Amino acid sequence: MLKDGRDLLRFLVFVTSRSSGPGGQNVNKVNTRVELRFNVHACELLTDAEKMLISEKLKRKINSYGEFILVRQTERSQLKNKEKCLLAFYELINQALIPPKKRKKTKLSVAVKVRRSEEKKRAAMKKKDRGWSKNSGLEGE
Repeated sequence: MLKDGRDLLRFLVFVTSRSSGPGGQNVNKVNTRVELRFNVHACELLTDAEKMLISEKLKRKINSYGEFILVRQTERSQLKNKEKCLLAFYELINQALIPPKKRKKTKLSVAVKVRRSEEKKRAAMKKKDRGWSKNSGLEGE
């Protein structure tokens, strides 16, 4: 469930299949891998702004059809994998719906500006002193 109480459960599609890896006696018999599919653009409970936020923040998990896909296969039970999928889904969606914070412009203090200009002057003098002049090599003659 979203933080504001909306429930997206009716827009979710679960697909199960056989999980990879070791599984003991049930390895080739039980479909424990759970794939959650959620079409972001077809959901009527989300506003257009929320759909854009989700699409932007979770673009790596959304395919070309606009489906948000999440897979869990760590547990040996389909039910536990489904629960983990749902928890991860709502956590990701709630995180994606948090609007980005606006950046506050900060001004440099006078002391920082003075320190910076003095540092620039020191660097300029250092470079100027490295230079060659007509009289620099002829003092001994």
